[in-house]
Amino acid sequence: MSFIGVEVIVRGVVQGVGFRFWTQNTARRFGLCGRTGNLDDGSVKVMAEGDRGLVEEFLKELKVGPTYASVTGLDVKYYETPRGFHDFRIVPMDKYD
Repeated sequence: MSFIGVEVIVRGVVQGVGFRFWTQNTARRFGLCGRTGNLDDGSVKVMAEGDRGLVEEFLKELKVGPTYASVTGLDVKYYETPRGFHDFRIVPMDKYD
């Protein structure tokens, strides 16, 4: 497995449309670990890590989002050192800044 982690800010209409729950389900489907949560500016933060190929596929899904979302952009930062996540959860993101 080729490990990669991503920290993503998802912009657009992404709050109040089930985006965090969709993100959690999608990440779990890909077998990724991490966190997601709303930010005060109306965006959603996602931290995900796992196999490089699966993370890249996950990013493609994030660009589209769930039915009622309208994603206008992703700000993606990659990292190579695991953050120690063991599952994927929805959490308050202020503790991961």
